[in-house]
Amino acid sequence: MKIKEIPKNERPIERLIINGCDFLSNEELLSILIKTGSKESSAKDLASLILRDCNGDLSRINYSNLKKIKGMGDSKSASILAGLELGRRASMSVSSIKNLKISDSNIVFDYYSPLFFNKKQEYFYCIYLDTNKVVIEEKLLFIGTLNYSVVHPREVFKEAISVSASSIICIHNHPSGNVMPSRNDFEITKRLVDVGNLLGIKVLDHIIIGKEKYYSFLENGDI
Repeated sequence: MKIKEIPKNERPIERLIINGCDFLSNEELLSILIKTGSKESSAKDLASLILRDCNGDLSRINYSNLKKIKGMGDSKSASILAGLELGRRASMSVSSIKNLKISDSNIVFDYYSPLFFNKKQEYFYCIYLDTNKVVIEEKLLFIGTLNYSVVHPREVFKEAISVSASSIICIHNHPSGNVMPSRNDFEITKRLVDVGNLLGIKVLDHIIIGKEKYYSFLENGDI
């Protein structure tokens, strides 16, 4: 059934206006972003196909997968990707970690997992803390496959010294979803810990974030 054939008070846009976004299913929200259907499929049908293709996991939606669905052109695909990115950014803006006290790794995961939503590369962040483990600053330092030469302690600790941080927490993502550290991850962590000890700026933890889970070097006794 095409959306225009649905009773007006049951159409996604009208339901959103009357009831709010919370009452709409993922299929209905996607159909609003898609706007119009194709010759073969309605916007609702296309939304259903997208959800079936990603098994209901919105984080798996990407341009190449959208384009494989007949009826999903550049404009429709771009609208969906833009909507997902806005949602991610809104989540991050609400979840600002600055001035927050870091008492355990779960806090870091809760605040940072939305940042890595749908990312295809590795992103390396540092959180800079004061003597009470309250966040002074956060900074994205490196993008791309991380290795011993790329993640240089100079860049990590330059900011720490600049903001007079007492300690730092390092974070990066594994786009594959597998959070187990690689050999490079262990080498990078050891190098940063050693340099931090020389400078008097302790590396409290290195957290690897995957899909719905994380690995903490501290919790696993690797620091």
